[in-house]
Amino acid sequence: MSAYLVTGGAGFIGSHIAVRLLQGGHRVRVLDNLSTGRKENLDVIRAAAPVGRFEWLEGDIRSIETCRDACEGVEYVLHQAALASVPRSIENPSDTTAVNVCGLVNVLSAAKEKGVGRAVCASSSSVYGDTPTLPKHEGMPPAPLSPYAVSKLAGEYFARVFSTLGLGTVSLRYFNVFGPRQDPCSQYAAVIPLFAAAILEGKRPRIFGDGKQDRDFTYIDNVVDANLMACTRGTGDGQAINIACGDRYTLLDLLERMCGLLGTRVEPEFLPQRPGDVRHSQASIDLASRELGFTPRIGFDEGLKRTVEYYRRDG
Repeated sequence: MSAYLVTGGAGFIGSHIAVRLLQGGHRVRVLDNLSTGRKENLDVIRAAAPVGRFEWLEGDIRSIETCRDACEGVEYVLHQAALASVPRSIENPSDTTAVNVCGLVNVLSAAKEKGVGRAVCASSSSVYGDTPTLPKHEGMPPAPLSPYAVSKLAGEYFARVFSTLGLGTVSLRYFNVFGPRQDPCSQYAAVIPLFAAAILEGKRPRIFGDGKQDRDFTYIDNVVDANLMACTRGTGDGQAINIACGDRYTLLDLLERMCGLLGTRVEPEFLPQRPGDVRHSQASIDLASRELGFTPRIGFDEGLKRTVEYYRRDG
């Protein structure tokens, strides 16, 4: 049994990681200030937790003292806390930087001070920008298009530096993660929960652009697998590694598949393309395979089926 800290553990990705760890018999501490995380996710974690195995610490990663308290006595840190939205970062780049860069530095500093074995940091495919080369691989020069993307790239560099200072680190570049419990209510919500909510309410889903932009949609279970592998494999130190499925689907294709699963048909509402949005995205996952032993277990169609069923039942 190991002790893990999950920052942002009341969020979508963090809560799935916490539940998996508890199911594996580990001890889990969640640090979250509930600015974007949800108490409902904490309830899900508690329901999975044996007595004495789960602790929630309400606090903000922008406080170094809070981070020190959170890192006390843990072996691994899974850093998921962030302000994760391109439009929000354009509206308020200062807050995005304060959380995603300064907050990350606090977590890494506290982890090093408290003798944590390894910190796994959530990064983003947005660091690649809109380069035409596909699939996107880790050897490509970054070309971020938004303050959010810049903040994630800066976080990778800080993690790499800390790996030279005695703290093991790995940064995972997530590609369009989706799955149950992803919040459809936020104005910054991701496309799959937004589509699901609109279709189920009989509304026209909104698409920014022509809908022919594509994404490497990655089911949540695959992302959880990658995080746990990055903790325990002991390889990839200081590196940034793509986590995805290696495929790509347009938003129009996504909408058609979701309508098919829900037995309906709706026409989207097309709106102007948003600044900072990437046109094409597909990952090479060769490095993840070599360094982490990562292979996506759940493909896009199966993941979408599970996700749509969740929103039909509980959304």
